[in-house]
This record gives sequence, C-alpha cells and structure tokens, in this order.
Amino acid sequence: MTSRRIAFLDVDGTLIDHQQRLAPSAIEAVRGARARGHLVYLCTGRARAEIPDHVAAIGFDGVISAGGGFTDRGDEHVARHLMPPEDLAELTAFFEAHDVEYILQAYDDIYPSRGILARVRPIFDGAEAGADDPAAVAALARVEKRMAYKGPAPVDAIAKATFAGTHPDTFSVVRDGLGARFHVITGTIPYLGGSGGEVSLHGVTKGSAIVELVTLLGMSLDDAIGIGDSYNDLEMLQVCGVGIAMGNADDTVKGYADEVTTSVHDDGVHTAFTRHGLI
Repeated sequence: MTSRRIAFLDVDGTLIDHQQRLAPSAIEAVRGARARGHLVYLCTGRARAEIPDHVAAIGFDGVISAGGGFTDRGDEHVARHLMPPEDLAELTAFFEAHDVEYILQAYDDIYPSRGILARVRPIFDGAEAGADDPAAVAALARVEKRMAYKGPAPVDAIAKATFAGTHPDTFSVVRDGLGARFHVITGTIPYLGGSGGEVSLHGVTKGSAIVELVTLLGMSLDDAIGIGDSYNDLEMLQVCGVGIAMGNADDTVKGYADEVTTSVHDDGVHTAFTRHGLI
C-alpha cells in the first residue's frame, strides 16, 4: 500500500456529469480508496443542501462545501467563513441594482432571489420535451423546488453566492463592479456561460479550505490529491501535492493541473485513483 493520502473531489463535471449521472466506477474508486485507509473528501461549490443524495450516499470522510465556505470532518463541523452582514448587504444591493438574480448559500440551506427561477427556467425547458423520461421530470422538479423563493436569507449565515444575469457580459459587470473584498469566478455553471458565476469573500476558496483542513488533520499537502474540472477548482489544483484536471476540463483549468485524467464519461476519477495507487 502507498502512504496514506487524502483526496479531494469536485462534484459537477468530476463525480457526476451535468445531467447528474454518476459512474459506477467513481463509487468503486471512492469506496475502494477508503477501504485501504485513504481519506476522501467532497470539495464542491455546492452548498450541503445542494449535494445530490446519490453522491452523498457513496460515503466520504468529510465535505468542503460552498467553495470553501464550510468544512465538515465526518459529522463534525470544523470551519466556516461567512460574509459579514455589511458585505452581504453590499453584494445583494449590487445584484439588485444590475438586474442580476442570485442564490445565497448557507451551511444547511440556500436562499434564492425572487426572480432566479424565472431567470433560469428556460434553460430547463428541454426537460419538458422528455416528459416520458422519469429522470428528466424528477430533475426538473428538484430544480424548481430548490430555486423557489423562500424569503430573506439570514444575514449572519451566508458564505457564498451564485448569480445569473440576462446578458453575456454579466460576469464582467459583477467582477469589475464589486470591491476587492470579493472573489468572483465564472465557468462553474456551463449553461449560464458569461451570464453567471460565483462570489465569495476574497481568500475563501477550495484551496484555502484544503490548507486549513490538512493542517488540522496533521497531514502534509504533499499527500493531498485534488481532482476537478472548473474554475472554482483552480486553487485546489494549485495547493494539492498532485492537482489533476478532468479530461472534460477546458484548457485553462488543465493548465493549472499537474496532470490530466480521463473525462467524467470515461471513468476519470477511477483512472486517477488507479494511477496513484489509491485502489
């Protein structure tokens, strides 16, 4: 057996594709690595409430969620990095002034703006064409339930926001218009293109959360493996001893990685775990 390693896995585009499909080989890889004594953590831009049940059911040693906003080790909540109320107020005021709809991520829930469902609903119209497909119908129902307005967000519980605009330059408007206290990235929700992205506090990333957790565990970053496909994975790929981009990642993401595995549709996680002796 190789020395004990700790692996961090993105969710969308890494463990599951953008139709929420999970390869049996990914389940085998995670469970096989843990059975051999390695640690495997989810490391996702999603809030805990947004992690699909069939992904959580695989079994992990912990979860970094909201792009580094929250960290759990097993059932123990070990770190959180929240937006101060004044920063949250500035962020939401900016969104509303620029006709940008958004979802605010807390630890155990999300808080959509009033218009986010209507803003993104046309994206999912294709699911209606597949009304005979139970999986498509169920996926659409989950999206509608998750994005329904449920009232104001708690001002002292939000770590991150995702956003969607109406114009291709919405991302650049948000990136250039917010102050230096915020970290703005795009490319994490492919179907939104340049009209969407994510906002967290400056310095709150998957990478910073990994450094914090690995230190807490008394391990070395040299023993860490990070696997991802998108722009919110860049810091993860940089801080881990081995940063691995999925084959379906774009060239910018691949440029931050030490190596590239196969795609999410071609057993990418399993291939990487096999290459590094975790299974």
